[in-house]
Amino acid sequence: MPGTLEFLWKGEQLFLLPDRCIHWPGEEALLIADTHLGKITHFRKSGIAVPDGAAFRNLQRLEDLLQTYSPQTVYFLGDLFHSELNTEWLAFKALLKRYTAIRFVLIQGNHDILHELSYANLKFEVYNQPLNVGPFTLSHEPLEHCSGYNLCGHLHPGVRLLGTARQSLRLPCFYFGEKGGILPAFGEFTGLYILQPKKKDQVFIIAGAKVMKAA
Repeated sequence: MPGTLEFLWKGEQLFLLPDRCIHWPGEEALLIADTHLGKITHFRKSGIAVPDGAAFRNLQRLEDLLQTYSPQTVYFLGDLFHSELNTEWLAFKALLKRYTAIRFVLIQGNHDILHELSYANLKFEVYNQPLNVGPFTLSHEPLEHCSGYNLCGHLHPGVRLLGTARQSLRLPCFYFGEKGGILPAFGEFTGLYILQPKKKDQVFIIAGAKVMKAA
């Protein structure tokens, strides 16, 4: 896919996608954090002005990824659904029913408050604790101690770029530190937490349709 960046990490080939997720060919998997489905519809019901149609762009992006990469497994690293059931959940159910050959796994986050039957009806695998896959320990929130290199979400990482004329631009990013990496939020309208990386940390900025290593 254009704009994708190949990243070799912990002996694995990873592709950092401009759609703010990771393709892991060795496991035929996609890693997606903080989708926050339902959040935009929740905002609109609360009277917050959000562009019409934005609610389902996340679902279209997800379906495009499923068609492009044909993964065996999709790992959602928490905060799959932001609120109580609404029309976005119904659309998500309809999407998953078109991809019954794919294994969908959720590592629960703090916003995953739906009843367990909601996931069971979709044959979703749901874990309320970290999951070890290959050299990685997958979780929602960053872990202090784990058996593998921790890949997580939760923080919605971003960086601030400063221009020569005091311009400031905030962009989402992938972050890889010594003990763990943080994926950007997949969902729109999720906000950013501006990181302060250390010298040895590796940061990859998502600038529109391209992923690039931070200077």
